[in-house]
Amino acid sequence: MPDAVAPSLFTHPVHLGLGARVIPQPEFTGMAWYADYVARHAADGHEGRLVSLYTFSESWDSWEMHPSGEELVVCLAGMIALHQEAPDGATGMITLAAGEYAINPPGVWHTADVASPATVLFITSGVGTQHRPR
Repeated sequence: MPDAVAPSLFTHPVHLGLGARVIPQPEFTGMAWYADYVARHAADGHEGRLVSLYTFSESWDSWEMHPSGEELVVCLAGMIALHQEAPDGATGMITLAAGEYAINPPGVWHTADVASPATVLFITSGVGTQHRPR
């Protein structure tokens, strides 16, 4: 096998597909990228997962919700305050430091605050993801 340059999860997420497949994705280019991602992997339905990595230097300006499955949120560096809002209106907040994780259940709206840069790994059931302003 020839030597290769390792891709960065920051710029090139991966899809965990049916049959225990890991499928590299094209470079992330913004919010429209997600619609293309869903179209590329529609055959995997609700079982497919998007794995992505972000460093946040500012709090989120929107809420998001994944209706089809749970999302794993893992803080790798820094600290993040994850806010959750359940379908019944109940709210909660969990602060994550490096190595800690939280789970966003299906249908739970979530957003995050950061006071300084934080790096977070997401494993997301992305089908049907919705956004709303914060």
